[in-house]
Amino acid sequence: MNSLTSTTKFLSAVPVLPAVDLAITIAFYEQMGFTTEFQYEDYAGLRRGGASLHLWQCSDRQIAENTSCRINVSGIDALYEEYQTHGVIHPNGALTTRPWGLREFTVLDPSGNCVVFAEQPATVNRRDRTD
Repeated sequence: MNSLTSTTKFLSAVPVLPAVDLAITIAFYEQMGFTTEFQYEDYAGLRRGGASLHLWQCSDRQIAENTSCRINVSGIDALYEEYQTHGVIHPNGALTTRPWGLREFTVLDPSGNCVVFAEQPATVNRRDRTD
């Protein structure tokens, strides 16, 4: 490891998702408790707690239908209940514990993006942590 990489720390990642209709997609995420931080004609940024999502206007739905991201949360059971009341859970995306240990559920936004919400149980070994 050289001296430059020893001082480098990754702080956060912001998924940038395609939106076939930016206004409808923003409204969807606002319904899910996200707040719009900024919006331009073809680009927007939203946040809920420590999670940020950016959206870019994209006329090709196939791009969105092949895009996904994961948002790590705590309190996934309450979030799942909240999102069930909005009817946004993917039919094949019910809350479950995956073989890799994460509790997850999946939402599809109006553009077709797959958003997985996941919670890491305290007993799972976090190999990706650097802190």
